[in-house]
Amino acid sequence: MLKSKTNWIFTNKSNDDLSVIDQMFKARGIEDEKEKEKFLHPKLADLQAPEYLAQMERVKERIDEAIREEERVIVYGDYDADGVTSTTVLVKTLRELGVNCHYYIPNRFNEGYGIHAEAIEAFAEENVGLMITVDTGIANVDEVKIANDLGVDVIITDHHEVQDELPEAYAIIHPILSPNYDFKLLAGVGIAWQIAHYLLGDKAKDMLEFAAIGTIADLVPLIGENRVLAVEGLKRIKQTQSIGLRKLIQTCKLKDTISERDIGFMIGPRLNAVGRLQDASLAVELLLTDDEAEAEMIAEEIEALNAERQKIVQTIVKEAEERVDESDAFIVLADEGWHEGVLGIAASRLVSSYQRPVMLLTRNNNSGEWKGSARSVPGFNLFESCMKIKDLFMAVGGHSQAAGMSIAKEKLAEIKAFLNREMEENFTGIIGKRALTIDQTITLEQMTEQLVADVQKFAPFGMNNEKPLFHLKARPVQVRKLGQDQRHLKLQFKNGDQFVEAIGFRFGDIADFIAKDSEVELIGELQLNEWNGKVTVQMNIQDLAIENWQLFDYRGKRHLSTLLPYIEHYDKNTIVCQNLDEVKEIASLDQVEVITYDTNVDALSETELLYLYDMPSDLDQLSTIMQETKPESMHLAFNVTNGGLLHTRPNREQFKQVYIYLASFANVALKEHYPQIMKETKLRKEQLSFILKVFYDLDFIKVKDNVVTVNRDAEKADLTTSTTYQKRINEEKAEEKLYYSSHEELKQWLLQQLQPVKQEDLADGL
Repeated sequence: MLKSKTNWIFTNKSNDDLSVIDQMFKARGIEDEKEKEKFLHPKLADLQAPEYLAQMERVKERIDEAIREEERVIVYGDYDADGVTSTTVLVKTLRELGVNCHYYIPNRFNEGYGIHAEAIEAFAEENVGLMITVDTGIANVDEVKIANDLGVDVIITDHHEVQDELPEAYAIIHPILSPNYDFKLLAGVGIAWQIAHYLLGDKAKDMLEFAAIGTIADLVPLIGENRVLAVEGLKRIKQTQSIGLRKLIQTCKLKDTISERDIGFMIGPRLNAVGRLQDASLAVELLLTDDEAEAEMIAEEIEALNAERQKIVQTIVKEAEERVDESDAFIVLADEGWHEGVLGIAASRLVSSYQRPVMLLTRNNNSGEWKGSARSVPGFNLFESCMKIKDLFMAVGGHSQAAGMSIAKEKLAEIKAFLNREMEENFTGIIGKRALTIDQTITLEQMTEQLVADVQKFAPFGMNNEKPLFHLKARPVQVRKLGQDQRHLKLQFKNGDQFVEAIGFRFGDIADFIAKDSEVELIGELQLNEWNGKVTVQMNIQDLAIENWQLFDYRGKRHLSTLLPYIEHYDKNTIVCQNLDEVKEIASLDQVEVITYDTNVDALSETELLYLYDMPSDLDQLSTIMQETKPESMHLAFNVTNGGLLHTRPNREQFKQVYIYLASFANVALKEHYPQIMKETKLRKEQLSFILKVFYDLDFIKVKDNVVTVNRDAEKADLTTSTTYQKRINEEKAEEKLYYSSHEELKQWLLQQLQPVKQEDLADGL
């Protein structure tokens, strides 16, 4: 057996006679043909008209007033990729309309998330008449009141959780607060683009690439209108008119069609890196600039910041791992030296490792409070849990899977205790092991290029439209390690005349635990692999397991080195050998029990892996041990010596020759006669020794002081009745079965030994 590293959750347990693709539609709740077409080929026309967002007309009226009065307008954004792209879209829109527009991104470290009173006061002094927020503001009740008092009108556009009290803003554009707007899950940039669409009409299409980047990077559900914006934006991104975005794409070394994965892992993190380490305005400036030299300079600076961000994250994760208490259901760690800007990323890494929510905090030098980020696991709503103890936080906000917070030092222990209690009492089932949601089981026959192409039509993949994971059960014809350091695993399966492959990055250590002819269960994504002009369907392995009994066959390679990798991997190991001294190096290990074939079987316990380091002298010995230990799998590493026993047992003629030689002397001193007997009979030393022992068993000879005398009065007896002869027969049977059988023959025989002994067999003495 080989246990999976994750929990497998099969979403499709029905026996519906549907194709793989129709099953995917069904899992997404799409069964109507028109809805299928709409999903596979989303169009801008599928977006609901922006005027259905409540107070949109009021927003236009106020912007028109700002144009007439030549007011100064500020777009107030946020420092993540959604905030940066939202700011870019709205600034471009307002400037296109002739608005005297500038933007403001709060500093993550000095100000933190949301609207800040000091900034509003500065705007008032600069005669700003209108402030429009993007991706922020819905929780800033007090700050909006200050703006009102200072004569600055505020329009809030946001998508974050609506809290108990709403700010008294001039207008609020929020899908949740728009009863006539059907889609409630737009990202901040989705709302900004709809405003642009309302104000500019078709000209807003030139900013769809920003809508796609912000939507994908913010991890909102990629369904409905978010899917439309993502698809349409991805189509346009390579032809973008933004010089800065083109330079950023070049810096990322993206050449072919840009996918949601490229945004999620390359473009998005770079835009985020700026706000995490310094002022996110640099990222906005990159997307707004029309100067190629400036764009190149900013793109290079962002690339350097991203590299620095990666190093800082690695350091924090390493330090945090050293302090994790795995008994905690909710990990909360604080350190004065950690960089505030990357705590969310570091928390996400720890969530992946420990499969439980994580909150990481650092001391803010200006305010003295602990500030940080938390990330959750599927099934645990982080925002809702934090809101239950809202009064314990100085500030808190976010989503179900991510949150940011400020905490007074004296409240930290109380918050940690509550969150741990919340997890332990209500969510223990989701702690510790990552869950993989599997769309369906497929066969080798179904793994075709056409299926891969059909699955890809469901892209872009993301939240609520995850790339499907498939379950495959098959026997690989080849298992091997790949890579310079052998870190990767490659399995090859044969389907008629075609080959199907599976690749497991960082699964190389699993190769040794896939025994020959084992049926492997794989969970993974489907993809095409092209090499030297040949296209192969491939599964990208996310996890694997083997439910069946395995035989690790190292016959002829008897050495401790063949045992060690398995002993380190399994929790319960039982080693059977003839001489305990030969395995004394590993006998002291906690997970190892070493026995001989003569050990009292009543004292044996069940084991995961049973190792045969030596062959038994009798197959019954092995059967008894197997019945008691009930191994989940077995490992064989014994040798045969001097060519083995088979075909070396002396025949009747050789017995006769030795007897005649002995009978020709009154007494035979073995030390003197051994060489001569071997020469005349052409027997090896061990063969001659065997014959003499048989004769002695049957009383054909007497032996005293190493001198043999023939017993001429001995009764006739069949050679096979000798105890020595019978033992030899049993040893030969064991050798023939255990050493010379094919892998499959031996596996089947060993499995038979594990079957319960029937009562009727015991009654018959079998």
